[in-house]
Amino acid sequence: MPILPLDLWPESSSAAWETALGAYAEVIERQGVSSLVAHDSWYQLELPNLLRARDPVLATHAELVRLTEWKMARGVWRARNLMLVRGNSPDTVKSATREGLALVPHPSQPIARIAKLAGVGPATASALVSAYAPHAYPFLDELVAAQVPELGTPAFTLTYYQRYASALRERATSLGSTWTCTDVERALWAHVGGKAGGRQ
Repeated sequence: MPILPLDLWPESSSAAWETALGAYAEVIERQGVSSLVAHDSWYQLELPNLLRARDPVLATHAELVRLTEWKMARGVWRARNLMLVRGNSPDTVKSATREGLALVPHPSQPIARIAKLAGVGPATASALVSAYAPHAYPFLDELVAAQVPELGTPAFTLTYYQRYASALRERATSLGSTWTCTDVERALWAHVGGKAGGRQ
């Protein structure tokens, strides 16, 4: 197994980035969260196709709830936020996500619109928009943000998200045409071993 650098962000070679991204599924399994593997598979493989198959594009209430469960299983579980997300009406979720996703590719307006839903901030909104447009919108993850020195202390605000997304988009461009900013996000998250830590 290749020896990974302590800090991935300064690396300009794609080899270290490819190794980190390749470890993502294994790191997901190492988190020790029983539901995470199934949630992550659904988030990566099923949800994007469900969103893109609709005209107009929108997310259902059930999808928003499951996306929130994925986000919390991969990060920090916040029961009150999940309760608030579940409390949104199905029609409100469809309306907000339809309006928000219609604003793609604007760098911030899709996030801002979807984040108006109860229990949904820029991080959860970015998870939904990233599932639909992974080339342009990375999921806002605190562990990832902390690895980008120029961003400063991670913050769950729209202004911070714009800077975070811009940095990850630029890195994806520098790594080559096959990379998306979502790939960059997952590589950085896997590099530090997720919330369980323990890089190998």
